Amino acid sequence: QVHLVESGGGLVQAGGSLSVSCAASGRTFSNYVMGWFRQAPGKEREFVGAVSRSGGNTLYADSVKGRFTISRDDAKNTVYLQMNSLKPEDTAVYYCAAGAAVTARSAAYDYWGQGTQVTVSS
Repeated sequence: QVHLVESGGGLVQAGGSLSVSCAASGRTFSNYVMGWFRQAPGKEREFVGAVSRSGGNTLYADSVKGRFTISRDDAKNTVYLQMNSLKPEDTAVYYCAAGAAVTARSAAYDYWGQGTQVTVSS
């Protein structure tokens, strides 16, 4: 079992930056691919990005590529999502997830956090 807790969400103006974190406990953090997903009101959950076990391989959704960066610190059992040049359409609840493969498929992730709200004002 892996327990994931996101933090760092909040309100930011369009064009601004925000970083959210996800702290893991339980099984060995370094054994897992870590992903970020988001869900806006009235919409389905969508993939944001993922980072490999080593941190050397990342995958991003086209909508965030070049603006968002995922990193991990295995010593701290934490994965980060740095969000720059934020847009109102980035407003959503952001979830981290742990899985076995770097993929955009949510079904491939076994463990999920409770989410943190990110709101971007225009």
